[in-house]
Amino acid sequence: QVRLIESGGGLVQAGGSLRVSCAASGRTFSSIAMGWFRQAPGKEREFVAAINLSGDSTGYATSVKGRFTISRDNAKNTVSLQMNSLKPEDTAVYYCAAKMGESGIVLGEYNYWGQGTQVTVSS
Repeated sequence: QVRLIESGGGLVQAGGSLRVSCAASGRTFSSIAMGWFRQAPGKEREFVAAINLSGDSTGYATSVKGRFTISRDNAKNTVSLQMNSLKPEDTAVYYCAAKMGESGIVLGEYNYWGQGTQVTVSS
């Protein structure tokens, strides 16, 4: 099965940048779509970004479009989320997720989840 481990979370000032990464184990990384979700205290987990099998198609939540960039390196079995122009409302635990087949934005479609990494944006 696929196991996911996030890294790169931390504290950053508003307007700054941060990059979170996810390492995937297994032999089928190139056959799974990847996504990032986040969950702030007291709120439901929400979609952030997704990327397809080959990495040539991406999708973003309206709230992060133009500021965040998702990418994947199939040779290294990793997916990353570059976050620029961060806002305090971006503060959340960020989760890496994977699903078989093409990408999607629905939480329930993802089969595998990482443990999450905390991102805190100060004002």
